[in-house]
Amino acid sequence: MALTINIYYTGKDGSARKFAEEMRARGLVEKIRAEKGNLRYDYFLPVDDGETVLLIDAWESEEALGLHHKSPMMAEIAALREKFHLKMRVQKFQDFDEKISDA
Repeated sequence: MALTINIYYTGKDGSARKFAEEMRARGLVEKIRAEKGNLRYDYFLPVDDGETVLLIDAWESEEALGLHHKSPMMAEIAALREKFHLKMRVQKFQDFDEKISDA
């Protein structure tokens, strides 16, 4: 079952956007997208909150997500979150493969 994770990074004075920009500049975004089992890794800017960046992150399975969390990149990401003094709010969604009846 595929998983989708929404991570809201919130900071001050544009720090969340700077975080996302540095993630891209360091090549971390492309490395994560190239990881086995990654389906999506995209940043978005909410129109009503200039201090938040939304990451939509999708994985083929819990196992793929677990391997990502054990990767060396996680230490780099954590260091960047600290550098920019970001708070996180996480939502996790699971896709179900079974068909839901209209009956």
